[in-house]
Amino acid sequence: MHIEPGVVDGAKIVLSYVTAAGAIGYAVKQSLNTIRLDGLVPLAVRSVIATVLVFCFFQVLPHYPIGVSEVHLILGATLFLMFGAGAAAIGLAAGLLAQGLFFVPADLPQYGMNVTTLLVPLLAVSALARRVIPADIPYKDLEYGQVFALSTAYQGGVIAWVAFWAFYGQGFGAENLARVGSFGAAYMAVILIEPLVDLAILSVAKTLHRFGDSKIFHARLYRAAA
Repeated sequence: MHIEPGVVDGAKIVLSYVTAAGAIGYAVKQSLNTIRLDGLVPLAVRSVIATVLVFCFFQVLPHYPIGVSEVHLILGATLFLMFGAGAAAIGLAAGLLAQGLFFVPADLPQYGMNVTTLLVPLLAVSALARRVIPADIPYKDLEYGQVFALSTAYQGGVIAWVAFWAFYGQGFGAENLARVGSFGAAYMAVILIEPLVDLAILSVAKTLHRFGDSKIFHARLYRAAA
């Protein structure tokens, strides 16, 4: 999920600075909530782990340029379930930045667009989780339908934002429509795969119940909402 260089350029790219500021403001708000509930150290530990994972998602796992962007297995909903919205947001933003700084500097001008595309769907996942997950159910006990809803919300949000940037930058010509369509079609595979990965990770989390009070993971992973 990297917007290709040149898709949005010139004065139009200013909008990405505005949307990125809003997305990062959301990350700050969620991080402050985590500090208030759990403290600064747990947030820092979770954020570092999430950052390393995101960097691996982007740089190590297979990724393919298709249409206007690249197809990655981002696992945004997984990060939310394991580490909470604050740490997940920091991990997504920091992991993306690290990849750009050290491996793909050509992506840095698109950082505002890319971080918006990653973080705004995370906000949707956080809001959806409050609606579809009963307060008395820990995340480790989620069923397929609930996990699928969260994963679809995240990946669908990514597709929507990629399409927005493409149409905003290049218009609605036939070639651009085809490139956006090919990206969206390819990304459907991620929507099908991620819920299965989420469930597998949550199954592993069940066997690690001794870490339930360690603050490494988000408290809701092992316990019902307070």
